[in-house]
Amino acid sequence: QVQLVESGGGLVQAGGSLRLSCVASGSIFAINDMGWYRQSPGKQRELVAVVTSTGNTNYVDSVKGRFTISRDNAKNTVYLQMNSLKPEDTAVYYCNANIKTTRFFSYAYWGQGTQVTVSS
Repeated sequence: QVQLVESGGGLVQAGGSLRLSCVASGSIFAINDMGWYRQSPGKQRELVAVVTSTGNTNYVDSVKGRFTISRDNAKNTVYLQMNSLKPEDTAVYYCNANIKTTRFFSYAYWGQGTQVTVSS
């Protein structure tokens, strides 16, 4: 079994910062891409940022220059540093990781979500 556990969400004023963390644990052979998604009420879940196993990153346009995704492979952890937060960043943030549990089998796992609320 594999688990993703997120932490770091909360309430912050516009212009503030938060850092999200997500730790993968369990029967892990290797981890491919790791990413963060978000979903706000009435909207579809959207990809915010992704980082590959080699450190390449990609961001949705609305967070470029404000958010930074990174990972620590030794700790099976992915981070999302969020600066200059805006009220429209308010959402539940979900961690996602494509994890190989054996040499030949991989699956996309999700965390339980962490609430980020940005007040104006």
